[in-house]
Formats: sequence, C-alpha cells, structure tokens
Amino acid sequence: MSTANPRLLSVATAVPPYRVTQEMAKGYTRLMFSKRYRDVERLLLVFDNAHVENRHFCMPSAWFYEDHTFPEKNALYVEHALDLSEKAAKRAMDKAGVDPSDVGAIFFVSTTGISTPSLDSMLIFRLGLSEHVRRVPIWGLGCAGGAAGLGRAADYAQAYPEKPVLLVGVELCSLTFLRGDRTKSNLVGMSIFADGAAAALLGQEGSGPEIYGSYSTTWPDTRDVMGWDLINDGLQVRFAKSIPQIVREKMRDNLESACDSLGLDLKDLRHFVLHPGGTKVLEAYEETLGIQPGGLDLSWEVLRNYGNMSSVTVLFVLERFLERCGAQDGRGVLSALGPGFSAEHVFFQR
Repeated sequence: MSTANPRLLSVATAVPPYRVTQEMAKGYTRLMFSKRYRDVERLLLVFDNAHVENRHFCMPSAWFYEDHTFPEKNALYVEHALDLSEKAAKRAMDKAGVDPSDVGAIFFVSTTGISTPSLDSMLIFRLGLSEHVRRVPIWGLGCAGGAAGLGRAADYAQAYPEKPVLLVGVELCSLTFLRGDRTKSNLVGMSIFADGAAAALLGQEGSGPEIYGSYSTTWPDTRDVMGWDLINDGLQVRFAKSIPQIVREKMRDNLESACDSLGLDLKDLRHFVLHPGGTKVLEAYEETLGIQPGGLDLSWEVLRNYGNMSSVTVLFVLERFLERCGAQDGRGVLSALGPGFSAEHVFFQR
C-alpha cells in the first residue's frame, strides 16, 4: 500500500440542455398545487427564498405537465444519465491529460434512478476504459454521495497508486418530481432540485490538491430525516424541516471530531467547499462554523445558477474552487450531508 496521499488531478461538470428559470418552475408549481391549497401563493414563497435563479433539466418543460410511470422515468434516467456522465468524464480526462485506457478504477455515484447492471458497466465502453477496469458503484447516499465518493476514490487511489482513479456522479432529480404529489416535501424539492453530472480524477502524479483524509458519520435514529419512499409513481422525496437545526446542533462538533482524527484543529482549515443543500443549510453552516463573509461564495453561486443537484453539487463547487482558488495554499475541507442521516468530510491541502 502506498504511503503517499493521492492528488486531485481534475474536476469537470456537465448539465442537460433545458434551462429552467425559477419563475418558470414557480408557474408550473402554482398550477399543480392551486387545486389543493387555497393559500398557494403563500406556499410559493419557498421559490422566492430558495436563492435559486436557474436550473437545468433533462426534459423540456412540456414533459412535466403530463403523467409518467416509474418505468418510463427510469428509462429516461438511464438514457440521460449515461449521456451526461460521459460528457463530464471525458472533460475530466481531457483536463488531466489522462488516456482512458490508463484508468484503473471507476467509482460511480447516483441516487435518482435504478439500473442493474449499474451504469458504469456501460460507461466504461463509451469512454474507452479498459474492460478490466475495476468498478465500484455507490447508490443511496443522496446529497452526501459526491463527498463520500471522493473520499472512497481517494482511499482506493492511495491503496492502488499505479493507475488514476475516475469518480463519476450523476443525478437527474427532475425525473423524481411527482405530478400528483401535493406534499410540502415535493413542493420544496421542486423549488431547489435539478440535474447535473460531475467527474474527478485522482492519482499520484500531478500538482493538484493533496487528499489527505476523510471522515464519515451516520447518526442513529435519523432515518426519516431525508431519503426516498418508493411508491407506484416513482421515488417520493422525504426530508424534515429540522435539517438546518441539525446542522447547527451537530456540524461543528462533528467537524471538530473529523479534524481531531487527523491531528488537526478546526482553525487550521482555510477553505470550505460545502454542499449547498439550500439557503437555510448554508446559513446554518456560516453560523455554526463561524465562516467569514465570502467564505461560502462559491457554494451560494452554484446554488443560484444550478440549484441542488444532490450528490454532484459539491463537485460543482469544487470545480469552481480549483479554477479560482486552487493556487492558494492552505488546508481545506469538502463536506456534505445526506440520507442516513449522515455527514461526509474530505480534507485537502495545497
């Protein structure tokens, strides 16, 4: 096993073609919810407070005005997830100057659709990876999946340093919107969730940030905080209003424990690459971690321009961090929360 920490060689992203403004999404939701709620305009304030201006969906707006079965939605997931994953992965390999045949393993992260065999089995041939590449599909981690995937890929890259490791994540949250679901959770989901894909390459060669540790936590008796319920029409979103409060109550102690596991102090961290789960979550991060004004600008920017794309969103933030702040020295952490209820932290340094 190598004792050298792997480096982040590149990060790249991709979004589907249909750009949806927040006003467009709000108008559709008004039509959908007005039959059940007389005070629909009050409920629609969640769109105004979401800090989201634009999102991208894999299907045109007219598609959402019709009913669709779960098998139909899942077939679209397989089709479009493969296309987006391929784009993001090719961009990441091009950025890093890595030949596809040299990739030793592919980690594939997703939560918004189902496929057996997992999509990475088809992706390896689209990308030109070796038929002997090692496959590690990861499903069910939701918004924490991008951070968890990066941590597990870094572990693998350290254990098997001979070849680069490819991480690919893709989420098509829009395909999980349920037209007949008038719950508040669905309303909130429609105000922030979106589609996107991201990919990262890790290896021993290169000048990118060094990945030097990760930390995972799953809290007991929190299963109902976030997740999917499988119903006849598809995947029904489930999350509690208490998530921002959980951030305030648990995140500082959890991150301090994560730092302590690596012999660090929280004050040693200069950079915070955090998953923008929503406005209240980011505000809770700023408050409980004492992050200085501007410290989460990239997270706010991604939320504003792309919405919450579940697992891949934090990798969108990471891509922008590398482009604008990657030359800055110092230690940093990439963090995300997800179903379980769980937290994932990945530590890096220049």
